[in-house]
Amino acid sequence: MLNVNNVSMTFTDRTLYSDVNLNFTEGNCYGIIGANGAGKSTFLRILEGKLQPSSGTVTLGPNERMSSLNQDHFAFDDQTVLNTVIQGYKRLYEVMQEKDAIYAKADFTEADGMKAAELEGEFAEMDGWNAESDADQLLQQLGIPEEMHGTLMAELTEGDKVKVLLAQALFGQPDVLLLDEPTNGLDTKTISWLENFLADYQKTVLVVSHDRHFLNAVCTEMCDVDFGKIELYVGNYDFWRKSSELAQQLKSNANAKKEEQKKQLQEFIARFSANASKSKQATSRKKQLEKITLDDIKPSSRKYPYIKFNQQREIGNDLLRVKDLALTVDGVPAISNASFILNPGEKTAIISRSDVTATQLLQLLAEEVKPDSGSIAWGVTTRRGYMPKDLNSVFGDNNSSILDWLRQYAPKDQQDNTFLRGFLGRMLFSGDDVLKQLSVLSGGEKVRSIISKLMLEEPNVLILDDPTNHLDLESITSLNDALVDFPGSVIFTSHDHEFIQTIADHIIEVGPKGVVDRAGTTYDEFLAHPVAREQVKQIYGD
Repeated sequence: MLNVNNVSMTFTDRTLYSDVNLNFTEGNCYGIIGANGAGKSTFLRILEGKLQPSSGTVTLGPNERMSSLNQDHFAFDDQTVLNTVIQGYKRLYEVMQEKDAIYAKADFTEADGMKAAELEGEFAEMDGWNAESDADQLLQQLGIPEEMHGTLMAELTEGDKVKVLLAQALFGQPDVLLLDEPTNGLDTKTISWLENFLADYQKTVLVVSHDRHFLNAVCTEMCDVDFGKIELYVGNYDFWRKSSELAQQLKSNANAKKEEQKKQLQEFIARFSANASKSKQATSRKKQLEKITLDDIKPSSRKYPYIKFNQQREIGNDLLRVKDLALTVDGVPAISNASFILNPGEKTAIISRSDVTATQLLQLLAEEVKPDSGSIAWGVTTRRGYMPKDLNSVFGDNNSSILDWLRQYAPKDQQDNTFLRGFLGRMLFSGDDVLKQLSVLSGGEKVRSIISKLMLEEPNVLILDDPTNHLDLESITSLNDALVDFPGSVIFTSHDHEFIQTIADHIIEVGPKGVVDRAGTTYDEFLAHPVAREQVKQIYGD
C-alpha cells in the first residue's frame, strides 16, 4: 500500500496542492488526471521520492518495492538491452553485480565465501535465478526479439528504446508501478498488450496519460488534480468525465427537486455499472459505483476550448485519387505501389508501423513533398487545410504575437482586435495571452493556434498529422467532437485509439510495399478483420 499523508506542494509563485491524504491500494490502477500545469508529473515525482513535498510524507508498505518508467531515453546507452531491463529491479541487479565481483576475485577468502553465501540467499529470495529468462520473455512480449537482447541500447531505434524502458519498469512485478505517459512512442500492438497486462496486474498502478482509450481500459479509479486538491473517484475516465458533467448540470439547475436530481444520478450510475460488468475489475467496481451519492461527485474547473470547423463550400463529386505513389528516402523505399481513392465526406485515418512513413504520406498529400513517381489528383472543388507534425514549420521565423499572426488568416470583416480577441478567448487564450510571441508558445498553445487558423480558413478538407500531440485531455475531447461534427473530409494520423475509432470511417495502413485500403470501416473493425491483418503483413514484407 502507498500512503500519502498531509502532502502539500508550494512553489515560489503558487501552490499546486495542499493537505493531500490518499491511500493507493493493491489491485487498483489509478489514472492521474488534471489540466496542463496542474502538477500530475510533479505528483508522481513526489511519490517516487525524486522531489520532496513542501510538507507531509509518502510511505510505502514494509518490504514493498516501487518502480517507474524512465523518461531519459539515453540513460542506458552503454548497457545491453537485457541488463537495462534487469536494472529495473535495483536491489536484484546490485546483488548480481556484487556476487560476480566476489567470484571474480583471485584471492577468494573465507570472508568472501560468507558474503557470497549471504548474497546467494538474498538472490534466491528475489527469484534471481529466473531473472534473465523473465526479462527475456517480457522483452519478446513487447516485440523485442531475442537476437536484440545483447545489443547496446545506443544502437536501438527510439521506438524500441521506449519498449525496453517499459520492460524495465514492469520487470520483477513491483508492488507499486508509476507510469508517466507510457503509451507515448508505442505502436498499437504494444499498447494493446500493455492494456491487457495492466488490467490483469494485481499490484498498485498509478498512470498519467492523455490516451482516453487507455485510461478507460486499465483504470479502476481516477485521481483528479483540481481546485488545489487531489481526490479519488471510483471508475474509469469516461465515468469521471460524464459524472463531472452531470454534477455541473445539477449545480446549474439548483432549483430542481432533490428527488429528481437523485433519479438522474441513479440512472447515470446504472448505465455505467452495466458497462463496468465487462471489465476484469467488474464486481468490486460495480459495487463501489452503486454506493455513490450526490455529494460524491463534483464539477470540474477544467475549461474546454470551443472548436468548430466550417467549410466555405461543399466538395463536389471528387475528393482524391492516388495512383502508384512511390517515395524513397535516403535510398530506402518508404512508400511504394500506393493507390487508393477517397470520396467526399470520408474521414480517413492513415496508420503505419512507422510514424515517419505516415507523416511522409501526409506530406505528399499536402503537396509539401514531391513523390518519386505516381500521381495525386485532388478534386477541383477541394480547399485543403494542413497541420504538420512539425509545428514550427507553420510559424517559420515569424515572431509576432498570436493576435497579429492570426489576423492574416481571418476574412477582412473579422480582422479587428475585438473579434480576434473573442475568437482566441474561446480557444483559451485569455487577456494578454493573445499578445504572446509565437517563439515562446508551449506545444499545446501552438496546436491551438494552428487549429484557430484552420477554423478561420474554412477548408473543406483537413489534413492533420498527429493533431492530439501536445494537447491536454480537454482539448483532445473538443477537437475530437469537432472533427466528428465536421461536414467536410478529414485525413489524419494519430496514436489515440479513441480519436481514430470515433472519427474515421476509412482506414489506410501504409507500409514499404503498398497500402491496405479499408473504406466503410472503423478502426476496431480494421484491427479485428482477419483479411486486413494478412494484407498488413504483406505491405511490410513479413
